[in-house]
Amino acid sequence: MTDGWFAGLDPDDEAAAADRIRTGRADAPGDWPTEAVASGFAADEADYYDRLHAAATAATAAAVHERETADDQQLVHAVRAMADCERTANELAERVAEWAGSRYGESGTGVAYARELSARETTDEGDEALRSLADRTAALADEAEDLRAYIERTAPAAAPNLSMLAGPVLAARLISLAGSLESLAKQPSGTVQVLGAEDALFAHLSGGAPSPKHGIIFTHEYVNGTRREERGSAARALAGKLSIAARVDHYSGDRRPELQRELDERIERIRSRGGDEE
Repeated sequence: MTDGWFAGLDPDDEAAAADRIRTGRADAPGDWPTEAVASGFAADEADYYDRLHAAATAATAAAVHERETADDQQLVHAVRAMADCERTANELAERVAEWAGSRYGESGTGVAYARELSARETTDEGDEALRSLADRTAALADEAEDLRAYIERTAPAAAPNLSMLAGPVLAARLISLAGSLESLAKQPSGTVQVLGAEDALFAHLSGGAPSPKHGIIFTHEYVNGTRREERGSAARALAGKLSIAARVDHYSGDRRPELQRELDERIERIRSRGGDEE
């Protein structure tokens, strides 16, 4: 950059100015206001800074939009929405069961019971109100399943290696907990291992609890399906490969089948030997 950040641009083309800010670079400082005035981009120094402010604001807005529409951010929104639907459906199912117990003197639990109630004939206004709530409870549970199916379809495209090792839903949850695929890719494996166990980690750091061995990755069969005394090793092995997978997905996007094979072999060794293998 030798003749100013905005040299050659139409002063009224804010989009082009914003793009210049996002993609341009300079190897050394320069008297950019003077250069802008000399090139005809700005009338004077004050005008230059006004235009610079507008272009920088537009560049920031474009960067935010680009980030929010990225595939990994769509996964973040989807998996959080799925969790909200699941949690709300389960809470409403408890309310439905309690209400039904007061009316019919029977005990039922969960979304399945709400579905049963939503199919019953009603005899009065109270039944209608209860059935309406049961309908909405079942609909929320259905929405959660639809979101799960969406995640399972789209996560492998956004994070192929992470989805291969963790499964699409766990991959999306890890990305959500980290905030983005880029953020997850920059985390050390020890942090990946305890993502989702922040409360337990805080209690440990406060001196009142043991260090957590795993967070959300406990839902993976390689951790919860391993004997208790070996789960720490299994969690470390899984987190290590997930960390590598996230980096490959973010920085290159190449599919690496060997990661799955190496993880399978490591878990097999841990399960066969027992103990806390490093």
